[in-house]
Amino acid sequence: MTATHQPGSVRSLIPARIDRLPWSPFHTRMVVALGTAWILDGLEITIASNVGDKLTDSSRLGLSATAVGGLATAYLIGQVVGALVFGHISDRLGRRRLFMITLAIYFGGSALTAFTIGSGGAAIAFIYLTRFIAGAGIGGEYAAINSAIDELIPASYRGRVDIAVNGTYWAGAAIAAVVQVPLLSGALSPAIDWRVAFLLGPVLGLSILFLRRNLPESPRWQIMHGRGDEAEASISYIEQEVEAGGKPLPPVDDRKAIEITPTEETGYLALLRVLFRTYPGRSTLGATLMITQSFLYNAIFFTYATVLGTFFGVQDTALYYIPFAIGNFLGPLLLGPLFDSLGRKPMISGTYLLSGSLLVVSAFLFRAGALTATTQTIAWCVIFFFASAGASAAYLTVSEIFPMEVRAKAIAVFFAIAQGFGSIAPLFYGSLIDKNAPDPSKLFLGYIVGAVIMIVGGLVTLALGVKAENQSLEDVATPLSVVRASGAASP
Repeated sequence: MTATHQPGSVRSLIPARIDRLPWSPFHTRMVVALGTAWILDGLEITIASNVGDKLTDSSRLGLSATAVGGLATAYLIGQVVGALVFGHISDRLGRRRLFMITLAIYFGGSALTAFTIGSGGAAIAFIYLTRFIAGAGIGGEYAAINSAIDELIPASYRGRVDIAVNGTYWAGAAIAAVVQVPLLSGALSPAIDWRVAFLLGPVLGLSILFLRRNLPESPRWQIMHGRGDEAEASISYIEQEVEAGGKPLPPVDDRKAIEITPTEETGYLALLRVLFRTYPGRSTLGATLMITQSFLYNAIFFTYATVLGTFFGVQDTALYYIPFAIGNFLGPLLLGPLFDSLGRKPMISGTYLLSGSLLVVSAFLFRAGALTATTQTIAWCVIFFFASAGASAAYLTVSEIFPMEVRAKAIAVFFAIAQGFGSIAPLFYGSLIDKNAPDPSKLFLGYIVGAVIMIVGGLVTLALGVKAENQSLEDVATPLSVVRASGAASP
């Protein structure tokens, strides 16, 4: 299916061969093996958030409140560094190699956290280092895994799969919320309960390593880097797996062939040229979607317990995380297919605008004192049912609207930008909450700001949204190595 067309170039049908495949057990196994990255992140952040408070006890590590707060910062910095470093490496060395390495790094960092010993400065330095390493592994997972999923999933399923996978972050959060209730309730000794909590992620990660061993490299990445024989072997393996699952292979449309000249120029300078010269509108869209969803999520999620405790007198907030996490998980899962059928632009703009508008309504009810802890949680569940689908679609957007050669780096850059802006939100909202003299009107203004920010994301999508549903990645954004395309794409 690949043959030399002219000196220095290769004619390939590999993207068309991937996109015409029916859904099969192979695709299900692949999604399970790769999609756990977000489950691990949700599990890790939720456990760290709730275990952190316990680490101030002298029976555990006896950390100060300030030192505990630094755990999240170390993890966040690790995520950003990991995304940028491994995003670049993934574009240069391939997806498969990286999604094995990044999972191993996460596994090592989180497992080492559980074995923190001693006290004082040495213990703090060690646990900060291990949280940084775990974050770096997860940050690298975001870049490598999103790239691999987009490049291996057929075009007609790409939207719903990517959105559902990103939404599994909240499945991890829900698992952590359920597990930590008995785990930290005194059933185990304080000397080991928090250590067991930090080992939950590595145990899951270790099992996923075995699932990932048999996954192929992205044939798209291979052919774009001049590895024609390897690409043919990978796509043949995938086709055989699909046929083995009882699915007949549809014919390949020869008109969708592309002609490429492999290029090795995939550094961040090449990315900057793509972002600011070729796709300034798409860069604005990607940055806006990532920043707005990150701001809202960090604002609400990291002040969730504080709001329930300060304004509603809730002492044990762990159980309230469970319905919140479930609502966030169900949104992408149930709404995901609509991003393929109705389209990216109407669904992304709709989820952003609707979640922002609902937040305005709940803000007025909050200021009026019309909500209880239960009804406030229900309101957040409804709001984030839609916001979660939109936030997952933001990751989908930045992973499919830029050329393949810079895809992982683009994901990493926009992820880093989003984390940077998102880190401001908890500080801003935290400053609006005074535990000694709670004033709903101050937090009301914060909710209005968050709502307006989400609405801006929806409006920008209406203006700059990209029609990517059911289209080959090469048609959405022509790879830098393509010199001629027979289908819709053009260099």
